[in-house]
Amino acid sequence: MSVDWAQLAERINGCQSFVLCSHIRPDCDALGSELGLAGILEALGKDVKIINGHPTPESLAFIDPSQTIHVVGNTIQPEEISADCFIVLDTSAWAQLGPMGDVLRAFPGKKLCIDHHMGEDDLGTEFFKDTSAEATGHLVAKLANHLSVPISKPMATALYAAIATDTGWFRFGSTTPETYRVVAQLLECGAVPADIYGDLYERDTIGRVRLRGRILGRTIDELDGSFVYTHVLKEDFEETGAVASDTEDAINLTLAIRGTKVAVIFVEQLKGGFKLSFRSRCHVDCSKLAASFGGGGHKAAAGAFVEGSLKDVRDKVLPAVREAMTVG
Repeated sequence: MSVDWAQLAERINGCQSFVLCSHIRPDCDALGSELGLAGILEALGKDVKIINGHPTPESLAFIDPSQTIHVVGNTIQPEEISADCFIVLDTSAWAQLGPMGDVLRAFPGKKLCIDHHMGEDDLGTEFFKDTSAEATGHLVAKLANHLSVPISKPMATALYAAIATDTGWFRFGSTTPETYRVVAQLLECGAVPADIYGDLYERDTIGRVRLRGRILGRTIDELDGSFVYTHVLKEDFEETGAVASDTEDAINLTLAIRGTKVAVIFVEQLKGGFKLSFRSRCHVDCSKLAASFGGGGHKAAAGAFVEGSLKDVRDKVLPAVREAMTVG
């Protein structure tokens, strides 16, 4: 699926006010895409509000220095939300919208979705998707070019962070020559990779470091080391001084183990159940694995949520992963 840029431009030009939102537990692609699109719309003289279901993680606060992103039920109430157009970015799933899902359902205006993930729920939106794109931030950068909107330094910073993190700093198989062409433009517009990397990865708290120690210490390997998995429990956060966002990208630590082809991390949520993250370096399709548990994502990286105790969730998930690895 590719994006009909002329049609998307027509939809945008036909509206004056916009609400932008993305998925709960927002990452850099979610936040960077929102901020990049907000910059485009503001350059066109539009009125824009970014409203998410979860707050921006403290570790990613650098991406929104002016603190422009609202949190529904906190800095803005559902009844205060009004606009001509509602745009969902970086997700096509109801489950990932959290409390903003109710806002989207009740929204009377035009509804659009800009995303790069495979699969989609019936959000009641018009979809503008390109599943070959490595990041939604890439699509937003291309939209700026299509609309002839100059990319400011803050926009370039946000979009660079979106693309860099969703490609594992350009080491994932989703990285293409087009990725580097877009990134080169963002550098020309003021993005500074060293500063962005430093803000992302060189400001760890002691709690984050301690939590990652536990994650690595619990790593279990199977199938001659080709399958590894680990977990995080609710009490780990209080005991280490870490916060929930400190688990972001933790699964990638296990990919550094020689011979790893598939990795899974189970992260217990404060209200119960486990968030799952899957990673694959082989024929295993993470998006299909995640979909079997109500989630979604990409072939190489995907996620889901499963109710139950750690034992219950493991007993459901691990056999499915083993079977996927031994078939095909």
